[in-house]
Amino acid sequence: MHARGTFDVKLSPQPAAPGTEGAQLGRLSIDKRFQGDLEATSLGEMLSAGTEVPGSAGYVAIERVNGALHGRQGSFVLMHYGLMERGTPSLRVSVVPDSGTAELVGLKGELAIRIEQGRHEYAFEYELP
Repeated sequence: MHARGTFDVKLSPQPAAPGTEGAQLGRLSIDKRFQGDLEATSLGEMLSAGTEVPGSAGYVAIERVNGALHGRQGSFVLMHYGLMERGTPSLRVSVVPDSGTAELVGLKGELAIRIEQGRHEYAFEYELP
């Protein structure tokens, strides 16, 4: 199955964990609104790491999505794994196994994100039993 649409995201910096201030680590809260085939909201947390090399960094994030996917109500969790190697990005966003609830029990999938001219778009390839 394929789901497409847009989303708005608000990232809010959070205080660093004690002792990590000098390690170029960041922590942010995530607040999203999805439109399109996925009508939902999500809340989550992101951890990031910078490096001394310009254009190189990484992040991981977890967010719980709650709403309707092609009309099927429920929630699920997405896990992000993103790298930037000297300006070249790679990103994987996967549904956490067995995180689907209600009409989304058994959901599996991968979500791709594209950002162009400040507009956030998603393409979600998924399976439901």
